[in-house]
Amino acid sequence: MQDLTLALSLLRPTRIFGDEQLSGEYAKLTQENYGSVRRVYILCEQDNLFKREFQLPMIQRSPPDAVKVIVGADHMPMFSTPQEFSSHLQEIANTYF
Repeated sequence: MQDLTLALSLLRPTRIFGDEQLSGEYAKLTQENYGSVRRVYILCEQDNLFKREFQLPMIQRSPPDAVKVIVGADHMPMFSTPQEFSSHLQEIANTYF
């Protein structure tokens, strides 16, 4: 109960964007804005929250630059397969940034 009380006392109302300019025209999802961001989708095969049948259409509707598959990973790959997840993140960073 003390943790909840502390957490609630630390909450502060805030806007999603701190700068008014960012919350206007610049934040719209357009091909010019959103499409310019390099994206990699990490598909976790044992994800019981977002099943593969749900993830595949998402990938098809907004194709990323690459898709990485982690066999045996659940919805939280940083806990279920931390080494493989970390390796994928390092590979993505080396490839795209």
